[in-house]
Amino acid sequence: MDFASDNTSGASGPVMAALMAANKGAAMPYGSDPWTAGAEKAVQELFERDCSVFLVPSGTAANALALAALTPPHGAIFCHEDAHIANDECGAPEFFTAGAKLVGLPGARGKISLSTLQGALARFPRGLVKQVQPSALSLTQATECGTLYALEELDALCAAAHGAGVKVHMDGARFANAVARLGCSPARMSWQAGVDVLSFGATKNGTLCCEAVIFFDPALAQDFAFRRKRGGHTLSKGRLLGAQMSAYLQSGHWLDLARHANAMADRLRQGLGETPGVRLPWPCEANEVFAILPRAADVALKAEGARYYHWGARGLAGDEAPGTEEVFVRLIPSFATAPGEVDHFIEILRHALKKA
Repeated sequence: MDFASDNTSGASGPVMAALMAANKGAAMPYGSDPWTAGAEKAVQELFERDCSVFLVPSGTAANALALAALTPPHGAIFCHEDAHIANDECGAPEFFTAGAKLVGLPGARGKISLSTLQGALARFPRGLVKQVQPSALSLTQATECGTLYALEELDALCAAAHGAGVKVHMDGARFANAVARLGCSPARMSWQAGVDVLSFGATKNGTLCCEAVIFFDPALAQDFAFRRKRGGHTLSKGRLLGAQMSAYLQSGHWLDLARHANAMADRLRQGLGETPGVRLPWPCEANEVFAILPRAADVALKAEGARYYHWGARGLAGDEAPGTEEVFVRLIPSFATAPGEVDHFIEILRHALKKA
């Protein structure tokens, strides 16, 4: 019953097998190997575009280095106030951009609305020397609240950003879960919507430690190889990243993993929704489930070994906020979650509520 994060799972079987195979013998270092070349080609084929692809070992590296390629030190990066880059990366975007300012924007359910973005762009007119200059918009898909931007919302946000001379970055740590849920192509949810640079996540969804920074306009990536090296994220044994990404993408494996995680989230949400005393303030649109539980049920679940996080209630409306005898929690199934884990969790929850 581990729902703390999809980072708690290991790597998938095919990814581990690919790593073991790539581990045999010798290969040229620093990404000059056939595994890396194969992975780059696979990403280009997946996104139906000639793009520049750079493999890195962590999502923080992917986000921070990508934003550094778009943003000067005197630039502004617009993002949701609860975005991962704003709250969970220890200042890495500011560090790698040499001081660019993150401008957090409010928005219900983890999403930035078009009107909110337009208002922010109006508050940061280009050329005003006393202010940071609008440089990048970072959108998270799926969001920190487990919600999704509809394709039309992405289109509108990207168009507004580009109209103001602002490049668009997408934090796609759970990009696979979003594609699986929307049933669209990766191209449609990225460059065809107007995304300039994508942090393509894989670690949460089945790799050991592998992400890709994808520049859909190769001109934006002219100096990225130097940024990656200077930032300490060019692996000497780069074939081990290439092997992971190649296996992840082969035969649609990445989507199969995401569909399973989403299905387990649906199963969990259904069980919670059918349990009296439990409240679900947000829809489950990827593989994250947010619920308000009675405090007694929370205590019982933790006593039985269930793992999940209590969550901040800032994103909840006044009538949605938990009461004094309730807790707000985040539950994340992964590609490795078994149906029995979900069912056992719901069983313990209902038993605890009957006793309360």
